[in-house]
Amino acid sequence: MEVTGYVVLTLEFRRVGRRWTAYCKELGTATFGRSLPEADKRIKEAVLLHLNTLEDVGERQRFFRENNIEFHRARPRKNITVCVSPRTSTFIEPYVQRLPEASAA
Repeated sequence: MEVTGYVVLTLEFRRVGRRWTAYCKELGTATFGRSLPEADKRIKEAVLLHLNTLEDVGERQRFFRENNIEFHRARPRKNITVCVSPRTSTFIEPYVQRLPEASAA
Protein backbone atom coordinates (compact mmCIF):
# COMPACT_ATOMS: atom_id res chain seq x y z
CA MET A 1 0.00 0.00 0.00
CA GLU A 2 1.48 3.32 -1.07
CA VAL A 3 0.98 5.92 1.62
CA THR A 4 -0.24 9.22 0.22
CA GLY A 5 -1.87 10.85 3.23
CA TYR A 6 -2.78 10.80 6.90
CA VAL A 7 -5.69 11.39 9.24
CA VAL A 8 -5.47 12.45 12.88
CA LEU A 9 -7.91 10.62 15.13
CA THR A 10 -8.71 10.81 18.84
CA LEU A 11 -8.45 7.63 20.88
CA GLU A 12 -9.91 7.48 24.38
CA PHE A 13 -8.89 4.79 26.85
CA ARG A 14 -10.74 4.11 30.07
CA ARG A 15 -10.15 1.55 32.78
CA VAL A 16 -13.36 -0.26 33.69
CA GLY A 17 -12.81 -2.81 36.43
CA ARG A 18 -10.08 -5.15 35.27
CA ARG A 19 -10.38 -4.20 31.58
CA TRP A 20 -9.50 -1.22 29.40
CA THR A 21 -11.98 0.12 26.87
CA ALA A 22 -10.76 1.96 23.78
CA TYR A 23 -12.86 4.28 21.62
CA CYS A 24 -12.13 6.31 18.46
CA LYS A 25 -14.15 9.51 18.73
CA GLU A 26 -14.26 10.33 15.01
CA LEU A 27 -15.17 6.85 13.75
CA GLY A 28 -17.24 5.55 16.67
CA THR A 29 -15.08 2.41 16.67
CA ALA A 30 -14.64 0.72 20.05
CA THR A 31 -13.00 -2.33 21.59
CA PHE A 32 -11.45 -3.51 24.86
CA GLY A 33 -8.45 -5.38 26.23
CA ARG A 34 -7.23 -7.01 29.42
CA SER A 35 -4.36 -4.54 29.49
CA LEU A 36 -3.77 -1.03 28.14
CA PRO A 37 -1.29 -2.25 25.49
CA GLU A 38 -3.81 -4.89 24.32
CA ALA A 39 -6.61 -2.29 24.09
CA ASP A 40 -4.25 0.07 22.23
CA LYS A 41 -3.32 -2.61 19.71
CA ARG A 42 -6.94 -3.67 19.20
CA ILE A 43 -8.29 -0.15 18.65
CA LYS A 44 -5.58 0.65 16.10
CA GLU A 45 -6.40 -2.57 14.22
CA ALA A 46 -10.14 -1.75 14.38
CA VAL A 47 -9.54 1.82 13.15
CA LEU A 48 -7.53 0.59 10.17
CA LEU A 49 -10.18 -2.02 9.34
CA HIS A 50 -12.93 0.62 9.58
CA LEU A 51 -11.03 3.02 7.30
CA ASN A 52 -10.18 0.29 4.79
CA THR A 53 -13.81 -0.84 4.68
CA LEU A 54 -14.98 2.73 4.04
CA GLU A 55 -12.52 2.90 1.13
CA ASP A 56 -13.51 -0.55 -0.21
CA VAL A 57 -17.18 0.45 -0.42
CA GLY A 58 -16.38 3.90 -1.84
CA GLU A 59 -17.64 5.83 1.19
CA ARG A 60 -14.44 7.22 2.73
CA GLN A 61 -14.56 10.68 1.14
CA ARG A 62 -18.24 11.15 2.03
CA PHE A 63 -17.72 9.89 5.58
CA PHE A 64 -14.70 12.20 6.10
CA ARG A 65 -16.64 15.19 4.74
CA GLU A 66 -19.72 14.50 6.90
CA ASN A 67 -17.63 13.94 10.05
CA ASN A 68 -15.09 16.75 9.50
CA ILE A 69 -12.13 14.38 9.27
CA GLU A 70 -9.30 16.09 7.42
CA PHE A 71 -7.10 14.11 5.00
CA HIS A 72 -3.52 15.45 5.19
CA ARG A 73 -1.16 14.93 2.23
CA ALA A 74 1.87 15.16 4.55
CA ARG A 75 2.29 13.78 8.05
CA PRO A 76 1.08 16.44 10.50
CA ARG A 77 4.09 18.04 12.18
CA LYS A 78 2.32 19.61 15.14
CA ASN A 79 3.41 18.47 18.57
CA ILE A 80 1.14 15.69 19.73
CA THR A 81 0.30 15.65 23.40
CA VAL A 82 -1.59 13.22 25.56
CA CYS A 83 -4.43 14.72 27.59
CA VAL A 84 -4.83 13.01 30.94
CA SER A 85 -8.18 13.14 32.67
CA PRO A 86 -8.32 14.23 36.32
CA ARG A 87 -9.40 10.63 36.89
CA THR A 88 -6.34 8.45 36.48
CA SER A 89 -8.36 5.73 34.75
CA THR A 90 -9.05 7.75 31.57
CA PHE A 91 -6.79 9.39 29.01
CA ILE A 92 -6.89 10.66 25.42
CA GLU A 93 -4.29 9.89 22.75
CA PRO A 94 -4.08 11.63 19.37
CA TYR A 95 -3.36 8.99 16.71
CA VAL A 96 -1.99 9.59 13.20
CA GLN A 97 -3.09 6.88 10.74
CA ARG A 98 -1.43 6.50 7.33
CA LEU A 99 -3.79 6.00 4.37
CA PRO A 100 -3.66 5.69 0.60
CA GLU A 101 -5.35 8.50 -1.28
CA ALA A 102 -9.05 7.81 -1.71
CA SER A 103 -10.04 6.56 -5.13
CA ALA A 104 -12.33 8.72 -7.19
CA ALA A 105 -15.92 7.67 -6.62
